[in-house]
Amino acid sequence: MATRRPTAAPYRCTECGWTTLKWVGRCAECQQWGTVVEAAEPTGLSRAVTPVAPGAGRAARPITAVDTTDAPRRTSGVGEFDRVLGGGIVPGAAILLSGEPGVGKSTLLLEVAAQSARAGRRVLYASAEESTAQVRLRAERTGALHDELYIAAETDLATILGHVDEVRPELLIVDSVQTVSSALSDGVAGHPSQVREVASTLVRVAKERGLPVIIVGHVTKDGSIAGPRVLEHLVDVVCHFEGDRQTSLRFVRALKNRFGPTDEVGCFDMTGAGIAEVPDPSALFLGHGAPEPGTCVAIALEGRRALPVEVQALTIATAAPNPRRVVNGVDGARVAMVLAVLEKRANIITSNLDVYVSTVGGVRFTEPAADLAIAIAVAGSVRNQATPKTLAAVGELSLAGEVRPVTQAAQRRSEAARLGYSDVIDNRSGSLGGALNDVRLRVRDRPGDAAPGF
Repeated sequence: MATRRPTAAPYRCTECGWTTLKWVGRCAECQQWGTVVEAAEPTGLSRAVTPVAPGAGRAARPITAVDTTDAPRRTSGVGEFDRVLGGGIVPGAAILLSGEPGVGKSTLLLEVAAQSARAGRRVLYASAEESTAQVRLRAERTGALHDELYIAAETDLATILGHVDEVRPELLIVDSVQTVSSALSDGVAGHPSQVREVASTLVRVAKERGLPVIIVGHVTKDGSIAGPRVLEHLVDVVCHFEGDRQTSLRFVRALKNRFGPTDEVGCFDMTGAGIAEVPDPSALFLGHGAPEPGTCVAIALEGRRALPVEVQALTIATAAPNPRRVVNGVDGARVAMVLAVLEKRANIITSNLDVYVSTVGGVRFTEPAADLAIAIAVAGSVRNQATPKTLAAVGELSLAGEVRPVTQAAQRRSEAARLGYSDVIDNRSGSLGGALNDVRLRVRDRPGDAAPGF
């Protein structure tokens, strides 16, 4: 009996090449949505590729012979944004800026466009989400009006490229890649194939013309960039704009940067008149009153920046069988661990107390370096003792009660000394008990800064 010849799978994932006999909405291999399409031909090598000799200008040459003098960095006009980019915008760079809806991506880029226009560089702002009148109203509110700033409201990629040919800008901003579509690809705007086509075309235009392109990208519910993962691979720089809606503070972080480090953070303040740079945010996360029981300053690390953050703790006696543990700006699991270590290793009982722990200024301080400051703040609240103004704490607590060193400890101590914190409690204390004893000695030496009783 003749065996039946197997047929090729009629559907294939455009991202990873996974095949299936029937259409599905989500690829079972790479977990991407909308990437499974009907395969026009079997996958694999179907024909040989004929080698093509490169032209004289594209011949391979030693890397030491490559000239970079024609591609100097140029400032965007926004110092904090330049910091994240590694010193400025590189000609021909493709930059992807993502962030939650309403965080201020368009406001930031409109400010970048206005500052570049004031520096004499023509900018084309292609808005696919807002009309030109809406962008003009926001520009009036933020003071971003300039004759060298051109606005176009287009959702078609070919038309945007036509505007580029007519305007001949030195900076192109596309807001956003998920709302622009190309006639060369099937599907509606935002479909993975459309996002891939639009992004690859914009990157190609950037490289061929030496035109820096800033692309706005949407994010999904879990905070990742919407669309195929290849979008992040195509661009040179990936930045994430983040911030708490309850506060005006915003941060720009570099998740990928082919031209600079990825550990820089830009700090901004969202105001009614637009977005403002915060070159020295040290005073934003500190209380401004007299020392109170249950407070301790820690030195957080945001990128390469060391920032003082005040951790506050409040403990209240309760008769409830399950005391409350409420945290804001810190990791709840680490707070629970710190409370357990305090009770076991330092004999500070909190199992019959409601404990509230928060940071000042709405900053999130979730790194292990906050453990020691949380412990000192809780101990101060339990014992009704305030720490001196000149004291800061940095350290990670182990379950054995050991104070462990943290990353960039020297930089944190240097920043603490610059800001006037002459007493830094860290891993040199050895254990949690030793750290609390060091705090007690500092309080005894400075009785005017804090009341006795720690």
